[in-house]
Amino acid sequence: MGHDEQIARAGRVAGRFVGKMMPKAQAATQAASAAANAAAREWGPTAKHSQQFVKHVLPATVKPLHSLWHEILGFVFLAFAGIGAFRIWQKFGKLPPSQLLIIVIFVAVMGGYGISSVLKARKISKS
Repeated sequence: MGHDEQIARAGRVAGRFVGKMMPKAQAATQAASAAANAAAREWGPTAKHSQQFVKHVLPATVKPLHSLWHEILGFVFLAFAGIGAFRIWQKFGKLPPSQLLIIVIFVAVMGGYGISSVLKARKISKS
């Protein structure tokens, strides 16, 4: 028996095996499909209610968190500006002009970011 005949015989045996098992596989597929349909009927309303819950609760949760984020950032920026302003007040006459200019720019930028962040937090909380 040649190699080609062996492959043909193996194909026939596999075909017979599949032919015998196919009705069982189809029955199992139908049973699984019926179980999935039953689960969908049972859990479908729950999933719909969960979707509505997330749709309504998530925006109401995100808005205060967004406002809180801007308030925290505003505080941090204003704290940095306060530290820089305190450094200027503490060593006003002792600082070289270039360092004084750098600190003044730092205080202005940090203060500006801090104020704008706090104002944005107020705007978010009012809307």
